Amino acid sequence: MKTYIKRICTVLLVPMALLMLTSAMPVNNGTGTGTGEVIRLGFIPLTDCAPIVMAKELGLFEKYGVKVEVTKEASWANVRDKILTGELDGAHCLFSMPFSVYTGVGGKEGSEMKIAMVLNNNGQAITLSKEFCGKVGFRQTAKAGPVVAAKLKEDKEVTFAMTFPGGTHDIWLRYWLAAAGISQKTSKIITIPPPQMVANMKVGNMDGYCVGEPWNGLAAKQNIGFTEISTQDIWKHHPEKALVVNKKFSEARREDLKNVMKAILEACKWLDNRANRKKAAGIIGKPQYINAPADVIEARLMGDYNLGCDLGTQIYTDDYMLYHRGGETNLPRKAHAIWFMTQFVRFDYLQTAPDYKAIADKLIMQDLYIEVAKSMGIKIPTDDMKPFTLTLDKVTFDPNKPDEYLKVAKK
Repeated sequence: MKTYIKRICTVLLVPMALLMLTSAMPVNNGTGTGTGEVIRLGFIPLTDCAPIVMAKELGLFEKYGVKVEVTKEASWANVRDKILTGELDGAHCLFSMPFSVYTGVGGKEGSEMKIAMVLNNNGQAITLSKEFCGKVGFRQTAKAGPVVAAKLKEDKEVTFAMTFPGGTHDIWLRYWLAAAGISQKTSKIITIPPPQMVANMKVGNMDGYCVGEPWNGLAAKQNIGFTEISTQDIWKHHPEKALVVNKKFSEARREDLKNVMKAILEACKWLDNRANRKKAAGIIGKPQYINAPADVIEARLMGDYNLGCDLGTQIYTDDYMLYHRGGETNLPRKAHAIWFMTQFVRFDYLQTAPDYKAIADKLIMQDLYIEVAKSMGIKIPTDDMKPFTLTLDKVTFDPNKPDEYLKVAKK
């Protein structure tokens, strides 16, 4: 009888043990082996959060076998802190933020945030208060300097806002101010989270700001301000947002990260199909995402810019916000990282030049991106570390000679 009972127990326990072992094993999703654990990705309410949001909404994360939770964050500083502590595995993030944080401009020096891929090009803007209507118009950078100087002579402090020290919006603003001949020493530059820009301008807290959409388009629609210049007019096809991840996540969950990237790359392709942009605008405009009018989001997504201030409409045909551009957008380029770090020196955030190339090599996961892109048959650009020219002032930057650039730019 005892032998019989032992046999019965064995028959029952072995399948149970196998079931428990199987449930503890990593999930094989057909595209690589993942852990099956939830991945948390943050975003800021901006139109260029669309690749992450649409990857979620279109079921692409599930397609590639990863469980992703997307969370709306309050500010870029909040995103930085959560990535560094591991509360977020990754996020929609300013391309230049990891370099700002690592060099101590926008965080604790030496803190590592890794760039896996670029999410979009173009699509930010500088908005000026309606107080400047009739005094300066669209793309009138050279005219803006004297207008601002006149206000300063009236003993009024001129205040501009951006979204994070050393972030892309900060650098676009400072680059524009320099081109306009406006002294950054006599102007006040403050940090405001993107969704709060319009409300702050409405009550007169700033004279101008640089931010992503839809907060420039909304200011124009509400007659609070007007678009003075779009960032694609400063640098056509500039890098803007990136998928930035926690260092530990990038090392310990490499297969999960690769599958996240595949889902987002597919979303980027989907977004660059103009026929999909109306649907995208309706989804990302919802309260849980951007919480802004879909028509404003859609118009600028389509390159149709109502400038405000009776300036009419500007139509962009090949340089509105782009998410894939046939593979040209998504490669994270080390040359671009070096350019941003030279701007930190140029605008006195850093007193001495950092080791540009070493930092770019440390923080940009270019090899991983190339591996993922190749597996999806996506074109790999070959222009990294080659000179490029900015649109606004026609200045050519050679990433192999940043010190030579600074000798001219700092004058």
